[in-house]
Amino acid sequence: MQTTWRLVITSPARGAWNMAVDEAILEAIGRELVPPTLRLYSWEPPCLSLGYAQPIGDVDLVALLANGWDLVRRPTGGRAILHTDELTYSVIGPHHEPRLQGGVLESYQRLSQALLKALELLNIPAQVQPLASSSASSFPSLSAASVSNELNHPVCFEIPSNYELLAQGRKIIGSAQARRKEGVLQHGSFPLCGDLTRILQVLNFPDENARLAARERLKAHAATAEQVLGEAISWQQAADAMIQGFELALDLRFVKADLTGFEIARAEELYHEKYTSLGWNHRL
Repeated sequence: MQTTWRLVITSPARGAWNMAVDEAILEAIGRELVPPTLRLYSWEPPCLSLGYAQPIGDVDLVALLANGWDLVRRPTGGRAILHTDELTYSVIGPHHEPRLQGGVLESYQRLSQALLKALELLNIPAQVQPLASSSASSFPSLSAASVSNELNHPVCFEIPSNYELLAQGRKIIGSAQARRKEGVLQHGSFPLCGDLTRILQVLNFPDENARLAARERLKAHAATAEQVLGEAISWQQAADAMIQGFELALDLRFVKADLTGFEIARAEELYHEKYTSLGWNHRL
């Protein structure tokens, strides 16, 4: 049965603000102030986001500052991503929404069908790749992992997740999910263009040979829309396809709306008190 969701499209913003808004929407969902929401957004300036449990030691903070890139820790799991030249989506709704019911894997599988449809509308030949033994709770993992010995910090480019979206054998969209008492939050990154190996400039490696090896692995495991298509697509084209993909795959109708006063006020609080604080971003 067709259901109406809210569509929110926000202007390019700092990483801390983007994460604050996602969490504010989740809190509004928990208070039953807003309907299930698809939010589409981007990042300005570029921002390195860390997974919820990822050590800050993975990041070369001096290099990050030199590049003028932001840093934020996500409320969801996975490894670091450099958010730039991409479309980011978030899906936020209550646990009883049929498309979000069940566990992480079950809901992730449903939402993957919408993402797959969006890629199809963009003429990107993609597949949903099920993996036998994995967790579906990670953004693309493009970081130096914290698994440590005294000599090496291995790089993990793909935290495996069931129903991964692959194009030409490489990850094209990566997503992460958090399930809280207020509801479900899933957000994900769809890189449109640019050099995905830029992230390696701001991650720590034991030596330059390790960094170069990481570069080759990343190039083999992840792709942008432009690399797959052979031509650039705009953010708006990607957004239109995402909206239509969700409508067609999940039998939805969207009503476009702005953030509510509660969401804006709560996002302001979360921005200042949490997502710009060292206590949150450097906590591990």
